[in-house]
Amino acid sequence: MSVSSDFYLARADECAREAEAAKLDNVRERSLRSEAAWRSMADRLIRSDAMRDTLAAEKAAGRSEAAE
Repeated sequence: MSVSSDFYLARADECAREAEAAKLDNVRERSLRSEAAWRSMADRLIRSDAMRDTLAAEKAAGRSEAAE
């Protein structure tokens, strides 16, 4: 199953809302740590997708140059 960065970002936003609504410090801190983890996973996926797209474009450009 493939997960999109939108999923990770939605979970991060949810954790941020939970942190804001938390009355207990430990619950707030846990939610903020979770938010940071979800955002980190989203960033990693976004960078990975961008790198994959860049490599695919370079590969395609290399094939078209070789055909000339």
